[in-house]
Amino acid sequence: MQTTLSAFDQAIRSHDDILKRRDLTIWVGAEPTFTDRRSEAPEWLYNALGPTKEIHAQRMLAEYLTQTPGAAVLRTLGRQYPKEALPRWNLGIYRRRDDQPIWNGPADPLANPVTVAIAPGQLDEFWSQLTRLLGARGWPALLFAVDTHPKLRIAFRRDSLPLLANPVRDPRLSRPTLLSLPIPPQGPRDDLAEQGTFLIGIDGPDPDARMGENAALRVELPACDEVELFLNLLETIGEAARLAELPALILTGFPPPVDATVAWTTLTPDPAVVEANMAPAPDATTFLREIRASFAAATTAGLAPYRLHYNGQMTDSGGGGQLTLGGPSPESSPFLAYPHLLPALLSYFNRHPALSYYFAGDFVGNSSQAPRPDERTADIFEELTLALALLQRQRNPTPESLWQSLSPFLADPAGNTHRTELNIEKLWNPYLPGRGRLGLVEFRAFRMPPTPERLAALATLLRAITAMLIRAPNYPEPIYWGRELHDRFALPYYLRADLWEVLDELARAGLGLGQPLIEELLDDRYYWLGEAEFGDCCLTVRRGLEFWPLLGDALSQEQGSSRLVDSSTARLEISLRATSETGRQNLADWQLIVCGYRLPLRREDELDGETWLRGVRYRRFKPWTGLHPTLEPQGPINLLLTHPTQPSTLQITLQEWRPQGGGYDGLPQDLKDAAARRAERFVIEHLDSAPMPAEPPSDALTPYCLDLRRL
Repeated sequence: MQTTLSAFDQAIRSHDDILKRRDLTIWVGAEPTFTDRRSEAPEWLYNALGPTKEIHAQRMLAEYLTQTPGAAVLRTLGRQYPKEALPRWNLGIYRRRDDQPIWNGPADPLANPVTVAIAPGQLDEFWSQLTRLLGARGWPALLFAVDTHPKLRIAFRRDSLPLLANPVRDPRLSRPTLLSLPIPPQGPRDDLAEQGTFLIGIDGPDPDARMGENAALRVELPACDEVELFLNLLETIGEAARLAELPALILTGFPPPVDATVAWTTLTPDPAVVEANMAPAPDATTFLREIRASFAAATTAGLAPYRLHYNGQMTDSGGGGQLTLGGPSPESSPFLAYPHLLPALLSYFNRHPALSYYFAGDFVGNSSQAPRPDERTADIFEELTLALALLQRQRNPTPESLWQSLSPFLADPAGNTHRTELNIEKLWNPYLPGRGRLGLVEFRAFRMPPTPERLAALATLLRAITAMLIRAPNYPEPIYWGRELHDRFALPYYLRADLWEVLDELARAGLGLGQPLIEELLDDRYYWLGEAEFGDCCLTVRRGLEFWPLLGDALSQEQGSSRLVDSSTARLEISLRATSETGRQNLADWQLIVCGYRLPLRREDELDGETWLRGVRYRRFKPWTGLHPTLEPQGPINLLLTHPTQPSTLQITLQEWRPQGGGYDGLPQDLKDAAARRAERFVIEHLDSAPMPAEPPSDALTPYCLDLRRL
């Protein structure tokens, strides 16, 4: 029976068809992050590790496995950051892209909990069968025991060179389990495997365990540099375990090799979230299917892609929703196949701030996780323009030249190359062992979206822009926006207009995204606060962006897993539009008063009329440590809308907390409950008259905003 596709799914397929007709290969991956939105424990607010996070990740992985039969579960090395003693845990699923089974052995306890203990002799049977099967492959193997975990070891080679006669004398063969050691500065390395000797560790179950993970056998895998070798090794281990009738088996060790034939998806802890590192997909259709599976698994595990605050405000999960573009191999990456592409992309993002901010969430600017190159200094920007000009002169720069030319600019003000809008750490980086030369570019200016459809729409947007720039070898010079960047483009109106320019340009290039994708991208529910009609006028209030500064007056910013910023300021966008033809003629006569001051509005002409608007900045709360300790909070924000022909005045009060006072009875139960709390904070009243407003001083006005902090 053929399933009818939704309009959204059809638009995704149409996008894929366009790129296929142009013979363009642009793979896309993602790192969605999920949180326990009902918990306020440190592990779900700011810490990377905690008592329940791995449990949720295990439940999520178990759900994944129901959708990927024949996949192998691998518990490998995770990331390790400065001042962390050991690598973080990392749960992964390794599968073939052609859906052929990759694992024929007993299941990991996460998929099939152990309910019986290993019978006497099963361990002996397993290592005996494994040794025999390795030899049958032409890989002579030697079994021996050591004093460290794993106790049993099997060493084998794939060539004709002999194994050591007495392996115990080689300290490398008695190395501790990989998961008990810190990751060296040069990255995880298997010296033995690099020299042709592969070491397998076997740890028997806890003798006292009768069920659960501790009752399962653990096998630690060596590093393999070839996918075929790794698959053969998995097949051999699985067959030995099956012959020994083991009830379960846990695979650990070095991360597996990958190429275009396999997919490697992992779950790992990050501050406040569980991060899912999705295997890159060859097209948007595959990406959508797999990202839906990720969201579904997270829901089953009790995790969400967003948080709901007490006052009903909805924010992202607390982690990023980064997207990655590349190819099935480093050599086939569009950024290496078309050397002009990366400089063109950098220039294009510079000229369209909507790509930097519209999907970025609350924390933007030079101290965020994804600063723009032009948010550093004017001197740096000048050097960037020179670097782009020199690359354009080369016409065909090498991967080394691309990375060396652009990496100094793709960093935050402190020089951290991970915190940047366009991350090229994995493009052609000689200083990142093992993962630095993958031909990948990571787009970090994307908050975690609330739905898989929005994430898929973002993926198509980036792929379409990339496809357009591939056919445009001459890229324009970047713009130095100056103060306008954090003034004009702090307002959703101008970001939306800029995004429309991008979408129109894609359409003219034959890469239009289709209405369902456009509607998903333009959805501004994150910014929308409320609106009210009065006479022939509609007043709308949206959240603006704030560029919160990083604080440097306390402990080192690298002491913990997060950095201290002053987030006490907020910005509103207040706009007026006419609701009738008569209203259009009288729109300029409306007067808006904010906290007793006249708000001068900017007129913006559009095809269907005009919009009058301005931003308003204010201090929401007084932080325990931050800027301007003498400045008190300025909420609630009071708006008055008047017109000479109206007998009354419209008053809107924007409350930070519940208007009736007192606290909330816990966090919102769901999105509906959160929406109700937001709605009650947008208070609409009618007054008989309005007071005469004061004129704001010139130092409180920018071209696009009024700063109440200066009044």
